[in-house]
Amino acid sequence: MKLDQAALDRLFLQARSYNGYTDEPVSEAELHAIWDLMKMGPTSANQLPARMVWCVSEEAKEKLAEACSAQNAPKIRKAPVSVVIGMDTDFHEYLPELFPHTDAKAWFDGNRELREASAFRNSSLQGAYFIMAARALGLDTGPMSGFDGGKVDAAFFADTPSVRTNFISTLGHGDPATIFDRLPRPAFGRFNRVA
Repeated sequence: MKLDQAALDRLFLQARSYNGYTDEPVSEAELHAIWDLMKMGPTSANQLPARMVWCVSEEAKEKLAEACSAQNAPKIRKAPVSVVIGMDTDFHEYLPELFPHTDAKAWFDGNRELREASAFRNSSLQGAYFIMAARALGLDTGPMSGFDGGKVDAAFFADTPSVRTNFISTLGHGDPATIFDRLPRPAFGRFNRVA
């Protein structure tokens, strides 16, 4: 079933990355709803390596802001929610549960390089699903780099050393006054070829 134009606009064509948000709060139920959508997106062998920290308290947002660039720290502090999208390089330990029809855990045992590449790739996919799920539920995001990964890891993943930060994002109801004009999006022929 093809989505209607309004849905395509909400998810892609009119959607934007926001630098700031309105004062409208984001409920914990909405965070759960985002997860319940994003977890359904495909990952290789159902790895689901993303580990999310939803910073809603002022204390948590301040810890995250202290690990961010001078440009990003105020965005983190002002957003209703900020999210750390981490990646668990020991995701394979959960594969007997998440991918039970074969011994997928054995594919990754003893191969840290493969686990790291797979955790990064698939948690990045999950991060994209997070953005789309938030948009589908009427929320907006501001995904970003511009942070010290070691500091974020120390602040939020110290008790789980197999988890490292992939990227971070703000979350809320976007304030249109905080976005720039739409940046260029080249036509198909610029960066694509059909072989």
